Amino acid sequence: MPSPLARYNHALEHLGFHPDEAQRQAVMALEACHAALHASPTSTPLGVYLWGPVGRGKTWLMDQFQQCLEVPSRRQHFHHFMQWVHRRLFELSGTAAPLQALAAGLADEVRVLCFDELFVNDIGDAIILGGLFQALFSHNVVLVATSNQPPDQLYADGFNRERFLPAIDALNTHMQVVAVAGEQDHRQHPGQAHTRYWVRAAGQPSIMGEQFQQLTEAQASSSAALQLEHRSIAVVRHSAKVLWCRFADLCLQPLAATDYIALCDRFQALLLSDVPQLGSPTRPSRIARGTEDGVERVAAGDRALPALSVHDDAVRRFIALVDECYDRRVPLYLEADVDLTALYTEGALTFAFRRTLSRLQEMQLERFCAVLPS
Repeated sequence: MPSPLARYNHALEHLGFHPDEAQRQAVMALEACHAALHASPTSTPLGVYLWGPVGRGKTWLMDQFQQCLEVPSRRQHFHHFMQWVHRRLFELSGTAAPLQALAAGLADEVRVLCFDELFVNDIGDAIILGGLFQALFSHNVVLVATSNQPPDQLYADGFNRERFLPAIDALNTHMQVVAVAGEQDHRQHPGQAHTRYWVRAAGQPSIMGEQFQQLTEAQASSSAALQLEHRSIAVVRHSAKVLWCRFADLCLQPLAATDYIALCDRFQALLLSDVPQLGSPTRPSRIARGTEDGVERVAAGDRALPALSVHDDAVRRFIALVDECYDRRVPLYLEADVDLTALYTEGALTFAFRRTLSRLQEMQLERFCAVLPS
């Protein structure tokens, strides 16, 4: 079985990858972790935390590492992992020390957990992770993760962030933190174009009907609402393998990441039309108070809510949809009111949308549905 370094060198020599010193430093950290894991069945080396801007190859490097392992491992997108954690904790209701029980069960199954896109923006997740990471490390589970932020910046402006500090301490103690911050966005390297994004001019007919016909290849299709678990989703059309919806159908409705997972399980391509310009100025933040604080300002009951823009909930759903399609290599075809680079230029989610924009740009290449550096 080749090592992470051997795979990286092969990609440089035969797959057209561009040399990148930041990537090489990351590869060397992964190589050392890989060697230590296989040197002894009882060794517990430091894990590796790869962080940096979008498109620097973090996910590809981690995937090569995981594919080289000859010890039990699991690779998951981080939000998939957290959904599993919440389900498992529900099943462990009434169990003493449920986080320790969860970690012990995982340690019996795997020696290495690989997380893609480690990102925390929910207070519930932050509280859980404070104990979960410590429990996993205490059971000698090795973590390898990618993120756009170093550990010290995770959940940086989150409410009750002190509850998350034990998780940050655990990551810094048990993982080698490596910046993968080279100047190159490898997703933007030239490749054969395959347009999956169109701007619809006012008064012009939609191109999506033609795209749907090409993708379905005359298979039977229907405009009936799609039944997804206990939800009914309005559609333009769907066949057995292709789904065409409007933006409002998938992003203005109260859908969650689990719904997008189910869609990618079921369909091989998704079409989304009527996508508006998503960015907008943020609204002023407000002070949140409990009902008992309604008459007068009570310092203990006050907390500032983050500044919001009018499309934030829809944008979060759109980001989750793009992430799922990208991670699963399900092509996402979009027809929007504005150019791709103008889709989101102002708002509270500007940082989070950088990754989304980079992924959408990569989707405009033929190579997207192949095995790619990401």
